[in-house]
Amino acid sequence: MTVIWKPNPSAPLWDEESSDEPAGPYFQNVELNHILQSGPTCVPTTLAMIARSTGADVGPDDFKPIINSQSPHSWSKALESYGFQLAYCNQDLRRLDYYIDELIAYDDLFLVSFYSVDPPSDPDGNGKLCTSHIVTLHRNQIYDTAKRGFFGVSKAKQYSRLDRQTKRIFRVVPFGHPRRV
Repeated sequence: MTVIWKPNPSAPLWDEESSDEPAGPYFQNVELNHILQSGPTCVPTTLAMIARSTGADVGPDDFKPIINSQSPHSWSKALESYGFQLAYCNQDLRRLDYYIDELIAYDDLFLVSFYSVDPPSDPDGNGKLCTSHIVTLHRNQIYDTAKRGFFGVSKAKQYSRLDRQTKRIFRVVPFGHPRRV
């Protein structure tokens, strides 16, 4: 038997839940309070902001020794004791603006990472890929730890960096969820 198949050029960010996993949204009611990062610490600052939503008294320095900024698995592991873990979303290098409506429609909690410069595909002379940044999307708000005060939280559709190319998108899911990084 010959199967007629052709590639699908797109996929939803989050494939529909199967019968053996809980359905989202998972964290509509979480309360986030913006934290301003100090230096190039967007990952530990973002993780601390999420952990604090549980009432935990933690900061970026609590996460620095237990994560690798380029290892999402370590980020997910660090969030486990707070009841969270990360799950990869389907995505590619398209600009954040391409995904923002779909992300908002999930009405949940996400980490969104994007490249800071064009083009992001070639490492520099030291082997480092261009810089990137991570922000938190909760429902329809973006929390950017690199921005101070009022500018640190914005409506997702009004975020100033929607033209940046996507590096990674994670959905924050409850610890023990079958999808994980």
